[in-house]
Amino acid sequence: GGSSVALFGRVGGGIYTKAADVGADLVGKTLVDLKEDDPSNPGTIADNVGDNVGDIAGMGADLFGSLAESTCAALVVSSTSYELIMQPDALYFPLMITSAGIIASFFSVLLAECSRVTEANVQTVLKLQLLYSTVIMSVFLIPVVSLLPVTFSLPGHADVSQWTAYGCILFGLWSGMIIGFSTEYYTSNAYGPTLYLVKNCEQGPAPNVIQGLALGYLSCIIPIGCLTATIGFSFKTCGMYGIGLSALGMLGSLPVALTIDGYGPIADNAGGIAEMSGLPPRIREQTDALDAAGNTTAAIGKGFAIGSACLVGLALFGAFNTRVGAVEVDILSPVPFCGLMDGAMLPYAFSAMTMKAVGDAANEMMEFIKEDFARTSEIKRANKDAGRPEHEGAEPNYQKCISISTQASLKMMIAPGALVLLSPLVAGFVFGPQAVAGLLAGIIVSGIQVAISASNTGGAWDNCKKEIEKQRQDMMKEAR
Repeated sequence: GGSSVALFGRVGGGIYTKAADVGADLVGKTLVDLKEDDPSNPGTIADNVGDNVGDIAGMGADLFGSLAESTCAALVVSSTSYELIMQPDALYFPLMITSAGIIASFFSVLLAECSRVTEANVQTVLKLQLLYSTVIMSVFLIPVVSLLPVTFSLPGHADVSQWTAYGCILFGLWSGMIIGFSTEYYTSNAYGPTLYLVKNCEQGPAPNVIQGLALGYLSCIIPIGCLTATIGFSFKTCGMYGIGLSALGMLGSLPVALTIDGYGPIADNAGGIAEMSGLPPRIREQTDALDAAGNTTAAIGKGFAIGSACLVGLALFGAFNTRVGAVEVDILSPVPFCGLMDGAMLPYAFSAMTMKAVGDAANEMMEFIKEDFARTSEIKRANKDAGRPEHEGAEPNYQKCISISTQASLKMMIAPGALVLLSPLVAGFVFGPQAVAGLLAGIIVSGIQVAISASNTGGAWDNCKKEIEKQRQDMMKEAR
């Protein structure tokens, strides 16, 4: 249930916000040279609304789904251990991990409140919250681990120590932090990778596109290394129970991850309100600086969502294999191998569908904005000739742009959603459980790479654009 809501929240919300963002920005900046969020652009309101629909609601649903799934997976595997069943406190140990994470997140936010926040250090303060919550939770988990028996057994693993379980949680917790910091390095305009993109823009857009894609591919290395280390230790020592615990550890900083993820859309909307309200330019300059920091922290939140989804997907994949009695996926057998190949293809097909949906919706949005610009320009000319106030009756049609994004998101999310939900069913009923096992393995391995690279490339490009705009404003100030 959580995955389904997250799927439609992320896909539908993503189509909504990107159609409005692309449509409003491209027409406004290339056709009539408007500033971003200029009130005369009819797509502005839809753009601001989209930040909430796609980034806030979608990310919240995504991380909730991962947390619910990892909790359920750990609880279900707990029931296979006689020692854990005999101690109710030990059986509910996965819930205690989340509780410790909530308390640790509260303390980390309080520590951030003690910091003196300026425009220059806001990104550092946000990043430190992640470090604080990781360290504090590592300490808070020590008394919680005492709820477990000193040793207990799991299927295929005898005499598992309570401190081994603690190690699984720490692997996930600290891997999440490293993934977050790695994401920040590759997407922040304070570091080399994004600044290198800025430099490549001097020769035109083509080098920027090439280097941006390369940045995204390179950014996969550290997160994948963290995930493989986490999976290797957890699975070797505690089996699927360890995978569930490591996923819960990675999601232990969930309140902080959601906080820093929501920072970007809030700052972005603040800038939109400042522009539409006619506030002084220095206000927009400040919100743009905050928005650039928010782009990076949003990418950190996406890194958490992707990493935890990998661990949760592996736990659920193990549960499926156990249920159907398939101990392993033999890639030398034709059916599992074909399923593996098809599964590795599905993230690309899904991404292509969503990108095409955004492109089609953005085209529709741009066509309407052009028509609306022509309509309002004609009214302004007529008012001027008649001696009436120029803007009388020439208000942009904001509601129509909102309607275009809404209808596009609802209509165009059906095909990608159906692809995700129906693929395992078709593979299972037509080719059997071995095909589904291969399909799921391929999806996990391929999807994690596509998600990390696309997320970090997008975040770096966004901050690259903001850095170029900042440099341009600085040059104009020096010229004045």
